Amino acid sequence: MDSLNLKIIARIKSDFPEKFGIPRQSGLAPALHSVIRFEPEFRNADALRGLEGFSHLWLLWIFSENVRETWKPTVRPPRLGGNTRLGVFATRSSFRPNPIAMSCVKIEEIRLEGNDGPEIVVSGADLMDGTPIVDIKPYLPYADSIPNASGGFAESRRYDNLQVEIAPEILGHIPGDKRDALIQVLEQDPRPHYHDDPERIYGIAFAGMNVKFKVAGKVLTVTGIDK
Repeated sequence: MDSLNLKIIARIKSDFPEKFGIPRQSGLAPALHSVIRFEPEFRNADALRGLEGFSHLWLLWIFSENVRETWKPTVRPPRLGGNTRLGVFATRSSFRPNPIAMSCVKIEEIRLEGNDGPEIVVSGADLMDGTPIVDIKPYLPYADSIPNASGGFAESRRYDNLQVEIAPEILGHIPGDKRDALIQVLEQDPRPHYHDDPERIYGIAFAGMNVKFKVAGKVLTVTGIDK
């Protein structure tokens, strides 16, 4: 077997219409809520029977914005400034021989009824709106958690969260149920790691808003909200 056709079983509904600003790993912004909506063929409540006993899921999904015919053996991880090359299989780069990704998310709610049901509401997802999901598996704490595991270069290059400042007159334009999630996203510093211009204004498309911000040192200041 040299190739395999995968079925898209679901797509995610999230607050990110674009890639920029999405957390670099799942779980970094736990206040982010998303909805897993199954494709018509897989809208069967029996397929979720027993899932209520689990707290977390593994999502296997497709880097749909980075599908390519060719691949390279080395990539430039953003965590290392975008200049150092490492083997593609030593990274979680989206530029891979097969554009498959995985994310661990928390189950917030399982909705079995409704026109689009069943649906799964999850938190902490790092997926763009509409991302195709090819499989869902329960997270098993006894097997999936390895306390003494080594994190390689990713562990040695961890970054402290930024301090996020939002003036009251700007905060008022952000829906109350989206504020915590937005702050957690901004705390992770969405900029490429090699950017360091304190006067540059960036913009994130999030939950129907264009959130503008700049970063000086360890402080991120939201400068405006456009809708």
